[in-house]
Amino acid sequence: MAVLTKKASGKKKAKAKKKKVATPVASTEEEVVPTPEATATIANAKAEEATTFEALGVCEELCRAVKLMKWASPTRIQQEAIPWALQGRDIIGLAETGSGKTGAFALPIVQRLLDDPQRFYAVCLAPTRELCVQIGEQFEAIGSTIKLQTATVVGGLAMVDQAMALAKRPHVVVATPGRLVDHLENTKGFHLKTIKYLVMDEADRLLSMDFDEALDKILEVVPRERNTFLFSATMTSKVSKLQRASLRKPVKVEVSSKSDTAAGLVQNFLLVPFKFKQTYFAALVAHFIHYSVMVFTDTCLGAQRLSIFLRHMGMKSICLHGNMSQAQRLGALTGFKAKEHRILVCTDVASRGLDVPSVDLVINYDVPKNSKDYIHRVGRTARAGRTGRAVSMVTQYDVELFQRVEHFLGKKLEDLG
Repeated sequence: MAVLTKKASGKKKAKAKKKKVATPVASTEEEVVPTPEATATIANAKAEEATTFEALGVCEELCRAVKLMKWASPTRIQQEAIPWALQGRDIIGLAETGSGKTGAFALPIVQRLLDDPQRFYAVCLAPTRELCVQIGEQFEAIGSTIKLQTATVVGGLAMVDQAMALAKRPHVVVATPGRLVDHLENTKGFHLKTIKYLVMDEADRLLSMDFDEALDKILEVVPRERNTFLFSATMTSKVSKLQRASLRKPVKVEVSSKSDTAAGLVQNFLLVPFKFKQTYFAALVAHFIHYSVMVFTDTCLGAQRLSIFLRHMGMKSICLHGNMSQAQRLGALTGFKAKEHRILVCTDVASRGLDVPSVDLVINYDVPKNSKDYIHRVGRTARAGRTGRAVSMVTQYDVELFQRVEHFLGKKLEDLG
């Protein structure tokens, strides 16, 4: 069985440079008071933004892996979070979509694992199956030079195959909460009694009511002496929900406001009569004929119908929603990434965390009922410094919903018409 190894390195780790102040968050409902540690970082607040992974304290082995992944320099969230994580602090990370949050928690975990090799070292939770697969791939890429073993545990796939993967005692387990609980209850010999890190990606979604029961069961069996990372583009402001994650003197690393979208994103709306919504939609897609497009609908049936409608119009489209099998869902996503299909029609199951670099346009065929979902949907384009466009189709029945979105963003969007 492969064992993690770390080559001896005589280089001293450089102190990380800070651009923005990271403030510790109170774990109760008291007023937040920065500690002397956080106050001391004010002096470094004007440090130059362009830095290196070596300067953040990342070890030589992982710097090599990062170069193989073609990460030229750390993003802002990575600059802020990695030094705190390497110090062993709990972190609440808030950054816009496409800003490299996965690297911000994966690099410190793998580096600390190198210092203290151990099986079942970290568990990473995510709300959707596709996001779990993506995070698992990121961990494998980062740990490719050091024989890191990961297991991805999601619903819709065979329990037996996943149980066999867990029997190999991987270093990192990436899972959806429901399926992880299934294995804790039914897979003999599997436990989380030794984990050192618990990560919640898209934490505001995981801390919502949908995952309450599963999350409570997981938090009961993981050790109290552990590090906890919460990362998301939009974070819950309710202290009681954050307390459920059992954070200990966390540092809040915020490199964007709660309603920030990417700087390279152009946002528009199109006011259309409901009766002719599909007609206007077809004209919109035809106008952006050379663009790679993600279209969001509210329902699985709506996504299926719209995908068939586009095919009848002679456009290469495929749909992705919760009523499809996991193999179909992964197949649709892979086909879209490989540019076999120009248009992906999907529900909010594809709105969080998925990194498809080639997306040029996001269309909200249905205006999201939750303004936070808008941030995540439009975050599928203009990722990692690229440019992109988002268009929301607004009928006479959607005006109030759309005004809520504008209020959440704190600005008025321009009419595409």
